[in-house]
Amino acid sequence: MNLLTPGFGLLVWTLLAFLVVFFLLKKYAWPAIIKGLTEREQGIAEALATAEKVKAEMALLKNENEALLAKAREERAQLLKEARETRDKIVNEAKDQAKAEANKIMVEATAAINQQKMAALTDVKNQVGNLVIEVSEKVLRRELGNRAEQEAYINKLAEVVKLN
Repeated sequence: MNLLTPGFGLLVWTLLAFLVVFFLLKKYAWPAIIKGLTEREQGIAEALATAEKVKAEMALLKNENEALLAKAREERAQLLKEARETRDKIVNEAKDQAKAEANKIMVEATAAINQQKMAALTDVKNQVGNLVIEVSEKVLRRELGNRAEQEAYINKLAEVVKLN
């Protein structure tokens, strides 16, 4: 039973040691511990306040960003619309210009063809005239006695001319 009931001296010394430690802790340790706890409580309170402030600012920035995105989308749509209109205008102008150039080229080509045609006709007329003169010259140089020989000679010359 001695183990369960300590002696009076042990109780006194234990109580005395406890009181010494208690007063030392109360004088030196408790103020530092309470000061640290108070500072930590204030730090946590400040951090929470800062977090709330940042959260409010983030919400405000999010709203501003959404407004900017909406505005940017509108501007993009407007720019795309203007780009399409400009593209269509340029394409239509290019088509009109191409049609005008094609018509101009066709007119110039037709004029050139007509000019070459007239030159070719003139050349053919000149060659036919020269051939007629040559045939006439040959007919006149040859003295033929009768008319049948003259016609046969002319037909022969005509065939030679056709072959050339």
